[in-house]
Amino acid sequence: MARIRRDDTVIVIGGKDRGKTGRVLRVDPKKQKVFVEGLNIVKRHQRPQQVRDAQRAETVGGVIEKEGPIHLSNVMPVDPKENKPTRVGMEIDDEGKRRRITRRSGTRIDD
Repeated sequence: MARIRRDDTVIVIGGKDRGKTGRVLRVDPKKQKVFVEGLNIVKRHQRPQQVRDAQRAETVGGVIEKEGPIHLSNVMPVDPKENKPTRVGMEIDDEGKRRRITRRSGTRIDD
């Protein structure tokens, strides 16, 4: 079970965006990377593409900015109670399912 999932709020603890918080857009578990909304912005040069069945014949090209990957070790989940970075633990609830809890305050992350 993953410690960081999509739509979690995380804080960056290392790198050029250290101290900033954001929402996780997607997680790549094989490469151990996360994409955080508005953080680690990289520029990509994109060629205009043809789109079928569209009003205009092509989409916009040029230099676009998008979120780049951040390694999992450089982000920590934010405790919903204290709004500070926390480690994540597991606990088994009444139905026998594993739930994520914060180590800082013991609150449940996902419900």
